[in-house]
Amino acid sequence: MKSAIVMAAGKGTRMKSEKTKTMHQVFDKPMIEHVYDNLKKAGVAHIVVVVGHGAEQIQNYLKDKVEYAMQMPQLGTGHAVMQAECLKGETGKTIIFNGDCPLVQPETIEKLFEKAQDAQFTLLTTVLDDALKYGRIIRDEHDNVEKIVEFKDCNEEELQVKEINVGIYCVDNELLWKYLPELTNDNAQKEYYITDLVEIFKKHGHTVNAMVASDPDEMIGVNDRVMLEEATCWLKRHVNRQIMNQGVTLIDSEHTYLSTDTVIGEDSVIYPNVYMEGHVTIGKNCTILPGTYLKNVVIGDGCTIDSSRLTDTKVGNDVTIGPNSHLRNGCEIADKVRIGNFVELKNSKLGYNTKCAHLTYIGDSTVGEKVNFGCGVVTVNYDGKNKFRTEIGDGAFIGSNVNIIAPVKIGKNALLAAGSTINHDVEDGDMAIARPRQEVKKGFGDKYKNK
Repeated sequence: MKSAIVMAAGKGTRMKSEKTKTMHQVFDKPMIEHVYDNLKKAGVAHIVVVVGHGAEQIQNYLKDKVEYAMQMPQLGTGHAVMQAECLKGETGKTIIFNGDCPLVQPETIEKLFEKAQDAQFTLLTTVLDDALKYGRIIRDEHDNVEKIVEFKDCNEEELQVKEINVGIYCVDNELLWKYLPELTNDNAQKEYYITDLVEIFKKHGHTVNAMVASDPDEMIGVNDRVMLEEATCWLKRHVNRQIMNQGVTLIDSEHTYLSTDTVIGEDSVIYPNVYMEGHVTIGKNCTILPGTYLKNVVIGDGCTIDSSRLTDTKVGNDVTIGPNSHLRNGCEIADKVRIGNFVELKNSKLGYNTKCAHLTYIGDSTVGEKVNFGCGVVTVNYDGKNKFRTEIGDGAFIGSNVNIIAPVKIGKNALLAAGSTINHDVEDGDMAIARPRQEVKKGFGDKYKNK
């Protein structure tokens, strides 16, 4: 079985924030959620998150998706791993992961597990032109991993090494718990380093190998706001590149923001200044125009969304929305619907080929097929305490400036005259007029103008 220990107990003082470090957002999610998602996509079944500073923030966010272990005080990476005792006795491989490494992709994690089949302890490494203050990978004359030396413990020769430790390891779980007690804090920081397990495993005759990651930027550990921005930019480019390689046109990818959970069909075109968050699925041959915001939506094939905001909404095929429309709270839009400018829909269903062209509010409503809404229609769904539903049958024609006072049912092929306020049911095929008769005062217009 694949297991994981995610180290997320650090405070992250360089963030200068009340948030614990791993709860800071990279692109579309907190770092800790990126790590969780990537591990799950790589097939990791059992995830233990080691928490400390700000533990309740992580626990309230991830809830029961993972198990938790508490590390207080924080006495190093080895000490953090020791807290995940719930993994004792499990077989298989365990990946030890930093909670501030949100960019490591599922494909990289899968390759690391594959590499670990040839050894009892496998490191993920990368090569930097400037290795900065990272721990160095020291290899023997046969190019095998001999040890890892933390920056503060490096001698001059070791400081020249460019292969660095990423801080991610894949180990045999039974051997991990067998040798963790041999870790000591005999170093400059008086901490327990997980890196010391390399020499311990070798001392006991076990194989230690390393997988060199080809993209150093993917391995970035986020420690401050500057690195947070760098990680966000990397992930945005990575997501956009994947989408384009799947047959989607991004007019200006530098100014297009697609979530990591976005799926878009072939031959769709996404214009700049479009933002997508959460789970977004868009079909084939769609056009998403500038100024559109999408969150947790499903959009069918052949749709056009123009400068509009859609959240928690499902849209069928060949639908046009916008400009400047707002759909929210569980809307369901059937095929060939037209929703025009300055239309708001909330918790409503619109049937096939229904038209709602402009300046209308439809809330808590079920609308049938081929219904036409005139300009300025309002479903009045709230009485100050409770919300009520409106039902409109197939083929109904709703005139301009009609107020429909819910709860009310409008029948099939019913006609509501413009300017009416409707507060009673209208049967199939009937016409409802609810407005005062027009009164004309002869010559009063001229008299008023010349007053």
